[in-house]
Amino acid sequence: MFKLIRSIVLIGMGFGVWYFFTHFRVSGLENIKIQPRTAGPAAVASPALVPIGPQPGKKTIRIAAANFGPLDHAKLARPQILQRLAQVLRQFDVVALQDIQARDRGPLVQLVEHASAGGRHYDFAVAPQVGREPTQHYNAFVFDADTIEVDRRTVAWVDSRAAPFAHPPLVGAFRARGPSPSEAFTFALINVQISSERTAEELALLAQVYRAVRDDGRHEDDVILLGTFGVEDDRLATLGLMPNAACVISAVPTTTRGTRTIDNLVFDRRATIEYAHRSGVLDLIRQFNLAPREATEMTEHLPVWAEFSVYEGGMPGQAAGF
Repeated sequence: MFKLIRSIVLIGMGFGVWYFFTHFRVSGLENIKIQPRTAGPAAVASPALVPIGPQPGKKTIRIAAANFGPLDHAKLARPQILQRLAQVLRQFDVVALQDIQARDRGPLVQLVEHASAGGRHYDFAVAPQVGREPTQHYNAFVFDADTIEVDRRTVAWVDSRAAPFAHPPLVGAFRARGPSPSEAFTFALINVQISSERTAEELALLAQVYRAVRDDGRHEDDVILLGTFGVEDDRLATLGLMPNAACVISAVPTTTRGTRTIDNLVFDRRATIEYAHRSGVLDLIRQFNLAPREATEMTEHLPVWAEFSVYEGGMPGQAAGF
């Protein structure tokens, strides 16, 4: 009887060891932690997205804002960080980047080359002055040229003399590829990085920028502000930036420290009916299995995103101008 009991115990222990190492992994030597090998859908609020690419009959595009600052040559000289940032870009059709710090377009060239690995066709758009003048701090757009086209004539900084931003917003007009040009979703993006030292003043100026872009004569009603606003979403929606303002991110932290919601996409909910009601914050810590220190070395902000129909008006048959 004793031998039988001992055999049963040993079999049970063996099964327990097999189950543990099949379903869990042990990471780290200091601060050892146990993590499930597979997490259920409710494990985190914003799961990682899968890379996207040209798809026949694609119905939506993903528009994102990402502040990887300071995004400079030194950060991109670290191969692991460069590869991670390229992986982030591949999950979106167009990304508004903030806080690039360089005298040239070199960081964008590096990012686009790595994002395009494997046959993708990423490109970037910046203000014409970048690389011609001693610019050290600027924003940019990076986009999948197979799913998005840009009107480069419209890509420009807001005139800093008329609106003295510490980091002038970057404006550009875009159109989704796939549908016929007369049916495709067209939109203007205002790429924003509000100064933490002049937040109230610059947000007031941003309302003027929105109206100027909306009323610039192109008759574009789909104007999306996106980037780092420096205030929580509940304050942002009541600042009078635009009528019927909708913030796609609400009460979800957008910083790697998990303390604030200061990055967002904002648009007029009545005008931009192309919004597909899918949005989120990309959890870099979970996607790359980062320790908090590694995450903050990569960036202090998490990318924010939203999906929009590729058709103007959210369905085929609507007219659009570009």
